Amino acid sequence: MGVAQFHLLAPLKVKSFGVRFHFSFPFLILQLYLDSLQDDNTKASKENPMKQTLRHVHPLAWTIIVGTMFGRLVTSMSIPFLSIYLTKVLGASPAQTGLTIAVSSLAGVSISFYGGYISDIIGRKKVMLVSIFSWAAVFVGFAAADRLWMFLIVNMLNGLCRAVFEPTSRALLSDITPGEHKLLVFNLRYAAVNLGVVFGPIIGLQLGSARSTFPFLIAAAVYIAYGLVLVLQFALHGKKLPSRSASGAPRLGEALAVTSRDRVFLPILLGTIFCVLGYGHFGSTLAQYLALNPQFADGGKAFSYMLSLNAVTVLAVQYPVVRTARHFPPLVPLILGNICVSAALILFGLAGGLPLLMFGVVLFTIGEVLLFTMMDMLIDRVAKPEWKGTYFGTIGFNGIGSVMAPILGGLLLGRLGPEHGSALFTPLALMTALGLPFLLTAHRRLARRERASEIDGVEYTKRIV
Repeated sequence: MGVAQFHLLAPLKVKSFGVRFHFSFPFLILQLYLDSLQDDNTKASKENPMKQTLRHVHPLAWTIIVGTMFGRLVTSMSIPFLSIYLTKVLGASPAQTGLTIAVSSLAGVSISFYGGYISDIIGRKKVMLVSIFSWAAVFVGFAAADRLWMFLIVNMLNGLCRAVFEPTSRALLSDITPGEHKLLVFNLRYAAVNLGVVFGPIIGLQLGSARSTFPFLIAAAVYIAYGLVLVLQFALHGKKLPSRSASGAPRLGEALAVTSRDRVFLPILLGTIFCVLGYGHFGSTLAQYLALNPQFADGGKAFSYMLSLNAVTVLAVQYPVVRTARHFPPLVPLILGNICVSAALILFGLAGGLPLLMFGVVLFTIGEVLLFTMMDMLIDRVAKPEWKGTYFGTIGFNGIGSVMAPILGGLLLGRLGPEHGSALFTPLALMTALGLPFLLTAHRRLARRERASEIDGVEYTKRIV
């Protein structure tokens, strides 16, 4: 799809396609969003096939994609620098900082199942609107906090809001998107996440996020705007949303029993806990390590560049990786992603300067893309239709890895010191690799399940013929 087709992009005169893509993508997303709101009679009859496909994306889906892009832009200006702020400004120890960062994930894990489950019961709209406006209030709390215990409380509330809103929004995307377009929509959302993170850390660095809580007020304002747009879109399109399954949402005990007895889903959950454990060290242990290590003159600045490189790399490799990975069984990308993240953690420990750190970021990011771009499609494939919100919520229990990462990393960092990078990151890499046996087990079981399903389908066809 040529970017010149979109009139918002007409003023851009950039020769390099790569540069043009990264800078034009926000306008492309906004243009498609605005186009999706137009009446069908006002649209041209002859269009590029890809653009026609994108026009079929539901307006609420575009709202979530665009809102996610701007939401991640403002949160990546502030949240990734929180561990550096606590260490440098408030004088917290690595263990105290790790605990403060971990409570967000701990709270998220505690409520993640209920977020998806409640949305199955009372509907996506109510859950999303209550959680997003509550989230905006939490960001105001971050800006007002000036004690470690205050950050502990508001970061816990941050995790609660995220754990309710995120699985519900993904379940809504699944509800309103036809099967043939789901991979596209889930990956548009993932691209939007990383597009925001391209620019957020650089803006946060300029705003002094490692020394100030002011950027949290910007995050609060953006999330209020996001919530108001959701209110408008639900008012315009809420009546056209698919109704919940006629069989009704399951009772809580039944839902827990179904997910825990799923012989494919359970090892996926256990394996991804270790994947998320490895991924969680990037924003917690690595940030503190760079800030405290005397080898790096300005660890906060180096970390902001690494965050931006991470996001740019996602945008650069996501399309070819997804295009290649979709031809493999769905768990193979997760297995390869775990290996890449584990190897990258070892490189972070060996790095004595920026070049090896940056190479480690690229390898880490390839692992991240392999792990997370196919995750939503995998859960959508495994879940029963009436329990999608429950499955999307339950997979949030892999956030246990995010709880463990800052605590384990903080304890090791406090015990070994920032001067011993290899001794710090090698055990963390080995713990991440513990997810491989679970993912391999899930891969084998899913293959057997789908083969059995195909055989049953053939036999049923023969009977009715």
